[in-house]
Amino acid sequence: MTESLEFQINGMTCGGCSGRVKGVLEMNLNVESAEISHETNSGVVKTNGQISAEELVKIIEQTGFTAAISSSS
Repeated sequence: MTESLEFQINGMTCGGCSGRVKGVLEMNLNVESAEISHETNSGVVKTNGQISAEELVKIIEQTGFTAAISSSS
């Protein structure tokens, strides 16, 4: 079952920043896609439901940015 999670991601200043977050997230086998925007400091991550929002926050924070869950569906 696909799960969509929205995150607030702070600290990104350019397309390279958002690209780095997207790349790291999409390397995870449980992530189907990630759309990350440095302009809105947000991201939508679609998963297979086998990874928690907390785990995704940890992955995002490993790239050097802060993150918090905004919503899930």
